[in-house]
Amino acid sequence: MVRTSPHQRWSGQPSRTLFRPRPPQPTAQLRPANTRFPDRSNHFVREAVMSREDVEFYSEGTVVRGWLYRPDDAAGDVPAVVLAGGWCYVRELVMPYYAEAFAKAGIAALVFDYRNLGLSDGEPRQHLDPWAQIRDYQNALSFLEKTEGIDNERLGAWGISYSGGHVLILAGTDPRVKAIVSQIPVVDGYRNMRRVHGTLGYRRLWQAILEDRRLRYEDPAKRLYLPHASSTPDEELSAWPFPETRETFARLRETEAPLYQNSSTMESVDLLLNYDVNPFVTRIYDTPTMMIVAEGDDLTLWDLEIESYNRIPTEKKKLVVLPHTSHMTLYSDRSKLAVAAEEASRWFAEQLLTAR
Repeated sequence: MVRTSPHQRWSGQPSRTLFRPRPPQPTAQLRPANTRFPDRSNHFVREAVMSREDVEFYSEGTVVRGWLYRPDDAAGDVPAVVLAGGWCYVRELVMPYYAEAFAKAGIAALVFDYRNLGLSDGEPRQHLDPWAQIRDYQNALSFLEKTEGIDNERLGAWGISYSGGHVLILAGTDPRVKAIVSQIPVVDGYRNMRRVHGTLGYRRLWQAILEDRRLRYEDPAKRLYLPHASSTPDEELSAWPFPETRETFARLRETEAPLYQNSSTMESVDLLLNYDVNPFVTRIYDTPTMMIVAEGDDLTLWDLEIESYNRIPTEKKKLVVLPHTSHMTLYSDRSKLAVAAEEASRWFAEQLLTAR
C-alpha cells in the first residue's frame, strides 16, 4: 500500500502532505489594568472599563494559556465564568465578546485555548479529544479557585457548539459549577455526523477513519488530518461539511483569529462519534442551566438540542430559542451575537451575582 509523508490529508486516495500547524511562541504580557477595550461593532457597545491579563495553568502536565478578564473597581471577590470554544477554535474566535459582556456585568471571565490548539502547548497539534477538553475546563476551574480576587464559591461555565456540550457534562459532574450557559451545543456526535454527512458522505468519512486507525497503528506520526470545513464538501471530505462554516471562519481568521487553523486530526472525528451528553444531562439536578438554540439550526441540530434540554431534571433551567438565526450567524452577525451575549450575561448575573 502506498503511503505519503506524515500529517496527511484524506482525499480517498493516498494523500498529499498537509502542513502541520504550529503556533508561534507565546509572549506572556500583562495588559495594563483599567484598559478600555474598543467597541467591536455598532450593535454591541461596551462602555465599561476592564482589565485583561495573560494567564497560564497546567492541565495534566500541559501548559494551557488564556486571558482573564476582570471587572474594574470590583469591591471584594467576584464570581467568574470559564469559556472555551468549539471545533478547532482559538480564544480570539467570538469568545472575547462574551467575556467582555460578562466583565461589564461584574463577572470575571477566563477564556482559554485547549491543549493542542492556539497558544497552548500539547501534541499532536489540532487534536480534539472532548474528554481532555473537559478536563481542561476542570483545571481552569481549579486555577480560578486559587486566583486572588475570585470567589471560588461562585463559578460558572459557558460553551458554544462542541463546548456547549462540554458544559452540559460539567454541570452534571462538577459541583463547583454553579451555573452554565450552553449555546448551540453538540449533544450527540454520532447522530450529528450521520445526518450532516448523509449516507454517501458518511461512508467516505468512515472509510477515512478506518484508514487513519491503521496508519496510527503502524506509526502515530502518520496520522491523517482533514479540514474543519470545506467550500466544496462534495469534492473534499471535512469534519463539518458546510461551505458557510468555511467562509465564516476564513473571514474571522483574517480579522480577529489568525491562529485559527482549518484542520483537525482524523482521530478527532473518530472521538466525536462516541460523544454523547445525554447520559450526563440527567444528572443536572440543581445546577441552573440555560440553553441557547438557533431556530432551525441544521449544523448541530436544534431538534437534538431541545431533546437533550428536555431531559434535564432541574427546574432551574431556561431554553432560549433565537428566531431568524442560524448556527453560523451567531458568529458572522454581531447583532445576533449581541442578543445571545445579553441573554447569557443576564443569566449569569441572576445566578452568580445574587448568590452569596
